[in-house]
Amino acid sequence: MLGGSAETVVKRHFMENYQLVTSPLCRSVTTDGRTIRLEIYRGPDTGWTLEAVDEFNNSTVWDDLFATDQAALDEALRTIRDEGIDSLIGPPSGVH
Repeated sequence: MLGGSAETVVKRHFMENYQLVTSPLCRSVTTDGRTIRLEIYRGPDTGWTLEAVDEFNNSTVWDDLFATDQAALDEALRTIRDEGIDSLIGPPSGVH
């Protein structure tokens, strides 16, 4: 997984220049009072990308692509279950 805002810039570039397909499985997940947004998307001829965006707009993107959008969602939910939602939440904006 990668973290930070560079991935968000890459995603914006792809959204502006390529036709991204967004999964209907995208959703917000709240655990222990913390919320993240799970974004699942792919290019026309690629596997599915999984991205978690936290309340501070930090982005975590998995390095590997997934064969299906359901596999991507399952991995995100497994990560939250096994590692906790805080593993996907970064610092507030402006804090490094």
